[in-house]
Amino acid sequence: MNPVYQEKLQLRTRRQFLGNAGQFSLGAIALQAMEASGNSAAVNPLAPRHSPAPAKAKRVIYLHMSGAPPHLDLFDYKPELVKRDGQNCPDRELKGRTFAFTTGVPKLMGTPRSFQQYGKAGLWMSDACPNFHGIADEICMVRSMFTDQFNHAPAELLLFTGHTRQGRPSMGSWVTYGLGTENQDLPGFVCLISSGTQPSGGQGLWGSGFIPSVYQGVQCRSQGDPVLFTSNPAGMSREQRRRTLDALRELNEQQVAQLGHPETVTRIAQYELAYRMQASVPEVMDISRETPATLEAYGAQPGQASFANNCLLARRLVEQGVRFVQLFDWGWDFHGTGVDNGITEGLTKKMAATDKPVAALIRDLKQRGLLEDTLVVWGGEFGRTPFREGRTAASPVLGRDHYPDCFTLFMAGGGVKAGFDYGSTDELGFHIAENKVHVHDLQATLMHLLGFDHERLTYRFQGRDFRLTDIHGHVVKDLLA
Repeated sequence: MNPVYQEKLQLRTRRQFLGNAGQFSLGAIALQAMEASGNSAAVNPLAPRHSPAPAKAKRVIYLHMSGAPPHLDLFDYKPELVKRDGQNCPDRELKGRTFAFTTGVPKLMGTPRSFQQYGKAGLWMSDACPNFHGIADEICMVRSMFTDQFNHAPAELLLFTGHTRQGRPSMGSWVTYGLGTENQDLPGFVCLISSGTQPSGGQGLWGSGFIPSVYQGVQCRSQGDPVLFTSNPAGMSREQRRRTLDALRELNEQQVAQLGHPETVTRIAQYELAYRMQASVPEVMDISRETPATLEAYGAQPGQASFANNCLLARRLVEQGVRFVQLFDWGWDFHGTGVDNGITEGLTKKMAATDKPVAALIRDLKQRGLLEDTLVVWGGEFGRTPFREGRTAASPVLGRDHYPDCFTLFMAGGGVKAGFDYGSTDELGFHIAENKVHVHDLQATLMHLLGFDHERLTYRFQGRDFRLTDIHGHVVKDLLA
């Protein structure tokens, strides 16, 4: 996308030639031409840019429930599965299959939760998520998601980077690479983590892979210093920091003029952003500025670290122009190995800490006129089995194994249909019955809502044009408002 990002300038033999060419080097000429033509992206990689096509969404808040929520106990009601609870799983559903923790012939397990329909579209939801009931008319429920992976790390990497191994750019990085950011005093891409544990996929879920690192996510904290390593060293004043950065900038600009290396441009941008963030981030991350009514709606507590605080921070960040906010909440691996990850008491407790702030976030965005062009996504990396997890088959605590073939997520705002039910699974929840949506299709649809053709937003690396969806994916047009 950027002329300065030319691989040929990174080859040693050419670098030597350009270095010997002095002030008339090709790199210097290219940089001067870009500056003269007003190509601010060459000088500032995060400068705001227009999408190639009309966009219904300007920004994204992605709420990832790390570990995979039990969709059959939350959204995908199966009366026939309840009827056949305790029966042996049909052989046809086991033949040739491998599960993460289950062998032999497991028992079918109908949900112990009670279900009702909510909203004008009659969306099925369980008693485990009472606060979602009130936003049924705002959400677009997709019950026919599927993936290729049944272990957490590769499934999360596939969802967020389009590939099962580390090293590819994350979804948020692709978005900021394509659109820049609207607030130059804040990162374009922010990651927030709750429940004390990072997701299984690791920092690659918000990493930039092989595209310039200026586009990677910045991990912020709701407790303590909002961003690590941005404070001045002991004994250094802000004025001294400014003089130091000015000197570094001059040196880095000389190197850009000689070599045109993308990471040098990144270094300049990151140093400057870190300086500006010293003043801007503490203010935007201070939720004590919110009204008592808002804090109560989210269940947020200033000074604490929680998913509720992170949801409120997500609204404050997008309100200030951050392009992509990614929330990870650990603790959704409901195997039933303990009370806290069982689908009765454990699920009730987990949802009590999360569905209230999510519902508050969607209502708050709508009330402020932001939901229309902010896409909110809620979901996990795969689904859970319609049968009992093998290790806990004799336990009084109920749990389910990993299941990639079917799962549910929902979206709101940002150009998707509101109060809409899409896709379905069979009567026992083993297979998708209609309207399959692969995770690559979700990625393609998200990029479309932001105004991009997912096949054309690419980055050339090692002789190949890469994209978020790899060689897959199609836009699910039925989901679009």
